[in-house]
Amino acid sequence: MGLPTNLPRIEQFVASRFFCICSHYYGRGSRQRQQVQHTSLRAYNVVPPARDSTEKAMMDRMLRVDHAGEYGANRIYAGQMAVLRRTSTAALIEHMWDQEKQHLKTFIELMAENRVRPTILMPFWNVAGFALGAGSALLGKEAAMACTVAIEETISEHYNSQIRELMEEDPERYKDLLELIKTFRDEEMEHHDIGLEQDAEMAPVFWLLKNTIQAGCKAAIFLSERF
Repeated sequence: MGLPTNLPRIEQFVASRFFCICSHYYGRGSRQRQQVQHTSLRAYNVVPPARDSTEKAMMDRMLRVDHAGEYGANRIYAGQMAVLRRTSTAALIEHMWDQEKQHLKTFIELMAENRVRPTILMPFWNVAGFALGAGSALLGKEAAMACTVAIEETISEHYNSQIRELMEEDPERYKDLLELIKTFRDEEMEHHDIGLEQDAEMAPVFWLLKNTIQAGCKAAIFLSERF
C-alpha cells in the first residue's frame, strides 16, 4: 500500500505513521478483518467507491473525523482506567473501552481500504485525550462519568448529523455505512446512559464540566474534518 505523493511534509509523516500501524494490524492475520467485513456480494465493504471528487471528499471527511473521534475516545478511557483501575468502576470503564476499541479497529480498516489519511492532529488528540480521561478521573468517579456523558453525547450528536447527511444524499447507496454508524451511535448512547446511572450529575460543577468538555469536542470535530 503506497502513500499519496502530493501531501505536505507533516501530512506525509502522519500518514506514514498511520499506514505503519495498519500494516502491523493487517499482519496479525485475517481474524480482525473479518469482524468488519460485509457479507454482501458487492465489490466493496461498507463504503461504496466514490463516483466523483465531491463524493470522495465527503467520504474522506467522514472517515477521517470518525477515526479521530474514536481514537480520542480510546485515549480518554485509557486515561480513566489508569487512575480508576483498582476501583469498582473499572469493570464499567473496561466494558465501554472494549466497544470503543472495536469502533477504532473498524475505522482503521475503512481508512486503509479507502486510502484516507488521518488528521494531522493525531499526536495532539493522543495526549489531550489521555489527559482529559486521567484528569477527570482524578476528580473522582462522578467527574469521570460526567466526562463520559459529555463526550458520548457529543459523539452521538455528531453521528446523527452524519446519518442525516447520508440519508439526504442517497440512503440506498449508503445503506451499509448507515447501518454501521447507527450501531456505533447506539453504543455511544449506551455509554452516555451508563454515565448518568453512575451519578455523573453528582460531579462538582457538573454542567460547567460538561459544557466545557463538549465545547472542546466540537472544536476537535471541526478541526479533524478539515485537517
